[in-house]
Amino acid sequence: MERRRLRTGGDRMVDGDGDVIRLRGFGLGGWMTMENFITGHPATESQTRRAMRRVLGEDAYEAFFETFLASFFGEDDAEYLAWLGVNCLRVPFSYHHFEDDAAPFELREEGFRHLERVVRLCAGRGIYTVLDLHAAPGYQNQNWHSDNPTHWAHFWRHRHFQDRVVHLWEALAERFADEPMVAGYNLLNEPADPSGEVVGPFYERLAHAVRAVDPHHTLFLDGNTYATDFTALADLAELDNVVFTAHDYALPGIANPSRYPGQTRGRHFDRGIVEESFLRRTEFMRSTGTPIWVGEFGPLYTGDARRDGEVLLLLDDQLDIYDAHGAGWSLWTYKDIGTQGVVHADPDGPYLSRIRPALEKKRRLGTDSWGGSEEQIRHVLEPIEQLVATEFPDFDPYPWGSKQWINLLVRHVLLAEPLVDEFAECFRGADPVEAAELAASFEFGTCVRREPLEQVLRARLR
Repeated sequence: MERRRLRTGGDRMVDGDGDVIRLRGFGLGGWMTMENFITGHPATESQTRRAMRRVLGEDAYEAFFETFLASFFGEDDAEYLAWLGVNCLRVPFSYHHFEDDAAPFELREEGFRHLERVVRLCAGRGIYTVLDLHAAPGYQNQNWHSDNPTHWAHFWRHRHFQDRVVHLWEALAERFADEPMVAGYNLLNEPADPSGEVVGPFYERLAHAVRAVDPHHTLFLDGNTYATDFTALADLAELDNVVFTAHDYALPGIANPSRYPGQTRGRHFDRGIVEESFLRRTEFMRSTGTPIWVGEFGPLYTGDARRDGEVLLLLDDQLDIYDAHGAGWSLWTYKDIGTQGVVHADPDGPYLSRIRPALEKKRRLGTDSWGGSEEQIRHVLEPIEQLVATEFPDFDPYPWGSKQWINLLVRHVLLAEPLVDEFAECFRGADPVEAAELAASFEFGTCVRREPLEQVLRARLR
């Protein structure tokens, strides 16, 4: 089995026989760390879980989430990935599955149990896994996907939160040290340290702590500012068996309206521009002679035939660029409710039918940062933007400036929080049996496959 264990070999990943293995696959977003656009809830996972527990009661709440975790990825999903030709699954998880904020450093077995099940399912089909801490205590970035209900990343200011992540990764490394089909540990998804002064030393501390327990597995390190900036990681280039991970979302794939090739938000995009962006984001890897792995990328689908056809062309161009540069990749995301996944819940199935009123209101108010639109609330945003520009012309908050800062506060906090209770009310009256049936809407056999995306991927993976 040791011949299957991966490590870096110059600018490539190699197995125990020295054969080059280019990791290509998906991220399992929405499973052990739920995201609003993936599973349909507003705001953050923790806010939604608290509201659903109040509405459902303990028994139905537990029935829903145990079924959800079992249904979202099972035997059929692993078989499907193998059929596509995937050899890697990046597995994001939230610390909440391992530790309660009221009992820090007391780890729970259930989190390990869920991870081990998916690792085994994938390993049995020759698929490597990359374990990804997606939501850390104190929030390592300013957005919903770290379960952050605010716009402050407290992780970088409080040693307590950092200590808990070190403790968790030591336990994970001990548990998976002898698992050769775990390709490595993605220590922290999309860190966003505003100072840029903490992330490098913290990574170094965490890397040494993990290596003291497990000296063999590859460490995957996302750049600062949402895996785009590697300036603060320069001192880590001498670490052995490390992959520096970039995320490569191309604007025409995530903006709506967009054209590809063509104009998106006043800029022209074509294959050459997309490649220039990729080369800029991965320059650090080439300068250090380390492997290139794109930990996240991928377009959003709207149901508009013209646009969806163009973003599939964009995706194919990105895959062609990655092939040309020997880059591995992990497409975001595998399964959802229809925005980005290659597999998605049936729009007419019990779960989406049940939450449809909340989904319609979410779309109307544009509360989701990812896949949502501000179009119908421009009359709210515009005067605030003008006021801030007039009164604070030099205000340029980290990481993306004042316009995105206002969007986050108005759409994702001010308007999304009240929607959490309305979403939970959609489940009013469901007993444990019905709650489990709703969660089972994510089973592979009840889901819909995005066949045009399948065709693009199979052509590249076969």
